[in-house]
Amino acid sequence: MAGPRIALFGANGQLGSDISTLAAQRGLDLVPVTRAQLDASDPTPSFDGLAFDVAINCVAVTRVDDCEKDPAPAVAINAHFAGRLARACAARGARLVQVSTDYVYGGQAQREPLSEEIGRAPVNVYGATKALGEDLARLEHDDVIVARVASLFGVAGASGKGGNFVETMLRLGQERGRLTVVADQMMSPTGSWDAGEAILDLIAAEAPAGDYHVVNSGAASWWDFAARIIERAGIAAEVAPIPTSDFPTPARRPPYSALSNAKLSTAIGRSTPHWTDALDRYLRAKGRI
Repeated sequence: MAGPRIALFGANGQLGSDISTLAAQRGLDLVPVTRAQLDASDPTPSFDGLAFDVAINCVAVTRVDDCEKDPAPAVAINAHFAGRLARACAARGARLVQVSTDYVYGGQAQREPLSEEIGRAPVNVYGATKALGEDLARLEHDDVIVARVASLFGVAGASGKGGNFVETMLRLGQERGRLTVVADQMMSPTGSWDAGEAILDLIAAEAPAGDYHVVNSGAASWWDFAARIIERAGIAAEVAPIPTSDFPTPARRPPYSALSNAKLSTAIGRSTPHWTDALDRYLRAKGRI
């Protein structure tokens, strides 16, 4: 086995599953760590018996509205576990890749793809706990890569969400024949496969510690994304745009959280595919096109 020994926390999730598969294809020495082995909500988790040079933290509470209703699990897992894992990495001299989110943004004035230099401005509990996780990790350790991903879709589906946005649109499009989707929230749809590739490339390139926006190229509204899904899958359904005000949720959503991946591209020596390309590959893998 070549390269560093990688411990992957949250190996069963949507992103973790793809990273595990990619690491195996690359012949990397990766050890998956699941909830059965380590409970991220434990205030005193034991990392004894785990030997690694790099830790990737994919563990998160991601149900945005649930975080708003009951912040405690998100504070424990999204924030404090990140700090505890960073402390364990510092003690071992291992680097940490802390997977974060575009939802650390939303309250900023800028309405063009956001660079890593833009100040964070979360608008909900989920985003705030992920931002705190970034900060606690940095406070505990000086060798942290914060990899902000966004609007992930992958073959494993999002844990506890019953799939992902693509699967939801496919199912509802077939069931209803008409969808209404918010058109005034802009983001960066990202295939978890491509995000996993980029994270492993950052590790292989020994990229400097810091923040990286690990997203597919291009930006879209949720309506843009949904319309493309329905069109490419050949489903006979109308996709109607609506404003956020017509779709109230317990947690506010960022009106704009599209990310620029220019820094990532420089670090790994290539640009990431456009989100429409990632969607086509996903739908092909699922046998939908």
